Amino acid sequence: MKGTVSLTDIYAKYHEQVKFIPIYIREAHPVDGWWFGGNLFTKKLMKTFAPKVAMDVHDPQTIEQRRQVAGTCEASLSYGVRTYVDEMDDAVNKSYAAWPTRLYLIDIDGVVVYAAGLGPYDFHPSKLEKAIENYL
Repeated sequence: MKGTVSLTDIYAKYHEQVKFIPIYIREAHPVDGWWFGGNLFTKKLMKTFAPKVAMDVHDPQTIEQRRQVAGTCEASLSYGVRTYVDEMDDAVNKSYAAWPTRLYLIDIDGVVVYAAGLGPYDFHPSKLEKAIENYL
């Protein structure tokens, strides 16, 4: 789709002016939780729209397991940015209402200047880019 902006594009353009901090909060669709399932339709849908999404991840029960899943996610997404991991008490997730995915721009004083709606439906990196442009 012409005009589509990715987080990788935004990072490449603004990483010298903005600190990017991806935080892995928890697994959105674990096999042992709210799982999309392994049917043919779901596999085709995920391959088409989210080819880098793992479909075989269990909900981590320890911080070590969560870090391992986050590392796999980080490598798969190839943002080139170190991913931080929320603790098992989900403090970041709870503070920012981040589940399953969310984009924020926080200014130098810690004030939220842009908060996207919940993803995946309101996961629009182009809106984050516009907020960065306005902020800078």
